[in-house]
Amino acid sequence: MRVLLVEDDRRVAAALSSALTRRGYQVEHAATVAAALAAAPCDLVLLDLTLPDGDGTELCRELRRRSAQIGIIAVTARGEERDRVLGLRLGADDYVVKPFSMVELQARIEAVLRRAARAAPELDRITAGGLRIDVAARTVTVDDRSVTLTRKEFDILVSLARQPGAVVPRERILLDVWGTTWADRHTVEVHVGSLRGKLGDARLVETVRGVGYRLRAE
Repeated sequence: MRVLLVEDDRRVAAALSSALTRRGYQVEHAATVAAALAAAPCDLVLLDLTLPDGDGTELCRELRRRSAQIGIIAVTARGEERDRVLGLRLGADDYVVKPFSMVELQARIEAVLRRAARAAPELDRITAGGLRIDVAARTVTVDDRSVTLTRKEFDILVSLARQPGAVVPRERILLDVWGTTWADRHTVEVHVGSLRGKLGDARLVETVRGVGYRLRAE
C-alpha cells in the first residue's frame, strides 16, 4: 500500500513515516507542493494543508483532478469548520485535525481505502491463462476444471486477479478480504497455501518475499 505523506514539519513526518512503515505501508515523503506533484503514483495521500510553497487546498484539488480513485486525507492543524468544509469540497475523503492518535488515523485510512476499493470498477469476468473467474457467480475454473473455493480463498484470488502479473502487497489483500490491515498476516499465508492446492498448480500464485503475492500472467 503506497502512501504519499505531504508534511513540511520534518519531525512530524519522520514520526508518521515510521509509524506507517511499521504497519506495512510504503511511505514517500514530500515536504512541498512541488514535491507532491512530482511524486510517484500512490494509493493514499496524507495531506497537510499548510505548506511552504503553496496552498494545500489547491494541491488537494489538483490531486483529485488527476485521479478520482486515490484516497486523500487532510491531516492538519486547521480545525475550523470552514477549513474542514473547504477541504472536503475540494476532494478530500476525510479530515483529521492535529493532534491525533495513530489508532484514529489507522481507522480513517482503512475506511477511506475501503470506500476507494468499492468505488473501483469491478470486472464481471477475469481471465489469466487457463484460469477463468466469474466474479458475479463466484465460480472458478482452471483449464475447464471447476474449482471449489471458500469465500476467503475466492476473494484473495479476485484481489490478485484484478492485476495479473503485478505484485499485490499483503496489506492490500488484508484490506480487500478482511477489511483491515491489522489482521494476522499468517492468516493470508494459510489461505494462499490452501488456494494453491485447490488450483492444482502452485506456480499460479507466486510469493514475492517481504512484499506479497502475484498471480502469474501468461
